[in-house]
Amino acid sequence: MTAADFPYAYENKRYHTLSYENKKRGYKLYKAVVDAGFTCPNIDGSRGRGGCIFCSGGSGYFTAPPEISVQNQINAELARLRRKDKSARAIAYFQAHTNTYASPTQLQFLYEQALACEGIAGLSIATRPDTLPDAVLDLLSELARRTALTVELGLQTIHEATAVRINRCYPLGVFEHAFHALKGRGIRVCVHLINGLPGETPEMMLQSAAYLGQLKPDAVKLQMLHIIRGTAMEPLFTSGQYRPMSLEEYVQLVCCQLELLPPEIVIERLTGDGDKKTLLAPLWTTDKLRVLGSIDQTLARWNSWQGRCVSAPEACIRDFCRAARCAGDA
Repeated sequence: MTAADFPYAYENKRYHTLSYENKKRGYKLYKAVVDAGFTCPNIDGSRGRGGCIFCSGGSGYFTAPPEISVQNQINAELARLRRKDKSARAIAYFQAHTNTYASPTQLQFLYEQALACEGIAGLSIATRPDTLPDAVLDLLSELARRTALTVELGLQTIHEATAVRINRCYPLGVFEHAFHALKGRGIRVCVHLINGLPGETPEMMLQSAAYLGQLKPDAVKLQMLHIIRGTAMEPLFTSGQYRPMSLEEYVQLVCCQLELLPPEIVIERLTGDGDKKTLLAPLWTTDKLRVLGSIDQTLARWNSWQGRCVSAPEACIRDFCRAARCAGDA
């Protein structure tokens, strides 16, 4: 197979790119990140305290202060984007903390502010699966009928022992209930996985990907665990109790994860952005082009593509963990 044969991508990719999906709209689509001032049930004590052990500011590294209104944040983001692309349109990305953790009335007020902004073509709402009561699901369902809506669920791992270790504060069953409730209402769902969580082996990370391959969300985001200054991960790293994955280990793992995901699933992210001012490790994640280029090169060298192993995930995982396929790639 050549990259040209893969039906869900262009620019020599062997996985289903978000760019390919957006191109079907007929215009380029960006994301305007928003911090609407939410907190998290894993911070305020309703589920736990301190947040997940990797959490620092709810992932809102690139957002404006929440004291600024949603409309003003979006207008500033669009002005920034339009310095490069005068016709830029964007999805309003509610990113920081848990963006369904409020009353339906308050949520609707904030979401409608975003949708009222000229140049906004939809919403992407990052949240936890334990903050989606029926009233909020009904609101999201109504929004999905009139705009492009994605709900992003932070799963990170399917393994309960890891979930306890990272202080996630909800079991897999809660995620499954929320996922099916969203899909049952016709809402597009993107699921997040984090590679390199403490105590996880490559086999465990591949099992999480294989699980999503069977579940078939609309989209998936993959990223490496970032060690951020001031989080609970910092002392584990500085004391030598935790070793991040190398670039080579991560690239090989992601390529195998892609093999386990059906080609119809949109891959919205393969590497994450950490705040360079507070990122302790792994520093190779700051070179996004190198990471993405290495993934492209490895898939080409393996003559592989997204979905290659969907019909036999156990064999794919076994072969990878025995280093049958990646010997010499490191």
